[in-house]
Amino acid sequence: MPSAAARPSPPPLMAWPSRRRRWYCRPLSPRTTYSEMQLRSQSSGRTCSAGTTKRSGTYPGEGGQRARWTWTGGHMLKWPTLQDLASASLEEVNQLWAGLGYYSRGRRLQEGARKVVEELGGHVPRTAETLQRLLPGVGRYTAGAIASIAFGQATGVVDGNVVRVLCRVRAIGADASSTLVSQQLWSLAQQLVDPARPGDFNQAAMELGATVCTPQHPLCSQCPVQSLCRAHQRVEREQLLTSQSLPGSLDVEECAPNTGQCQLCAPPTEPWDQTLGVANFPRKASRRPPREECSAICVLEQPRALGDARILLVQRPNSGLLAGLWEFPSVTVAPSGQCQRKALLQELRSWAGPLPASHLQHLGQVVHTFSHIKLTYQVYGLALEEQTPVTTPSGARWLTREEFHTAAVSTAMKKVFRVYEGQQPGTCKSSRRSQVSIPASRKRPSPGQQTLDGFFQPHIPTDASSLNSAAQ
Repeated sequence: MPSAAARPSPPPLMAWPSRRRRWYCRPLSPRTTYSEMQLRSQSSGRTCSAGTTKRSGTYPGEGGQRARWTWTGGHMLKWPTLQDLASASLEEVNQLWAGLGYYSRGRRLQEGARKVVEELGGHVPRTAETLQRLLPGVGRYTAGAIASIAFGQATGVVDGNVVRVLCRVRAIGADASSTLVSQQLWSLAQQLVDPARPGDFNQAAMELGATVCTPQHPLCSQCPVQSLCRAHQRVEREQLLTSQSLPGSLDVEECAPNTGQCQLCAPPTEPWDQTLGVANFPRKASRRPPREECSAICVLEQPRALGDARILLVQRPNSGLLAGLWEFPSVTVAPSGQCQRKALLQELRSWAGPLPASHLQHLGQVVHTFSHIKLTYQVYGLALEEQTPVTTPSGARWLTREEFHTAAVSTAMKKVFRVYEGQQPGTCKSSRRSQVSIPASRKRPSPGQQTLDGFFQPHIPTDASSLNSAAQ
């Protein structure tokens, strides 16, 4: 049985060469950097800027150069302190978060900052238990990461990388997402964390999973805990049995899976795959496919005698999917497409007043997958005559095209707008688009959904002035 009783000694991991480890502003997924590390206490001696990884904000790069983490194209965080963030508007937060996905995290980030400033006297809770209990949107992992890295609390953390490492080291073959296995992994993480350097240990464990013990093609020869890894031992045993043409036999770690007595071992219905090696662990849980929805959406544009034309955006509700973000007027429709033009025109008129139905044109479709929804947008365009009167009720606003690109809109809306632009004469066509369908022959590709990891890339200054500014 994969037992937690035998505790592997942490020194092999802690002695792992530091040059192989990235400095962590984020202790888990790239998408959680901003929300977690912004909540560090000012009194801890560490800065709160997302993208700042050491107390000085810089770290030694290759070749002795000074490198610094940048955010959104090289600009440092707009709100360097919790007080600055707490005083910002949700609109500003959404605008800066636009394009990163998981939009509720930006809102919860600000809610947490406001609670710290307004209710906790500006002091961030220092333990995992109080962080999770007092701050909205802070879960078990986030609380443990902040408490161990920022405040030195000896508490373990479990993220996707740590799950993979622990399942392989302990040869846990059961579904890692099950409650029983999850509890076991958290227990193991707590037993293993180095009480003297909990933050370093947790970051090393996560870095091990991110760079060496990867989901596919793990670099076992470079692993500092290879001698402790039961998955690696299983691979060697299976290779030996194969080379000697011997029948396989149950290992002491396999607690009679055929009897159903061990809930941590792989089920007998999932035999060992020789081609996967250590990647047999952990077993992937079957994922429920995202539900499919369809929406008719329209880019409504009004030309102006002086200045750029304007497009209509409306704000989404303050709760639910993409809460508080701006989008083009839309209406949920049946996938069959029946009556979608009529329903969309009615929605448009509720926002802008009487509109000519004959000008509404179908331009194509965009398929965008959120975490749990696969949403197909049927894209329409409607260009008004210059003299057409329109209204601007509460919750709506008219923006120029330039203003649209800096507004708090989702990546899906940018895809929709690219379809509209692709049908306009004189539009520049470049880049690459995925899952965007245009009935006409004019198609513009697009880079698609961006990830926060793409924003947090090391920027190596090349001139002397840049080197001096990075070192300050």
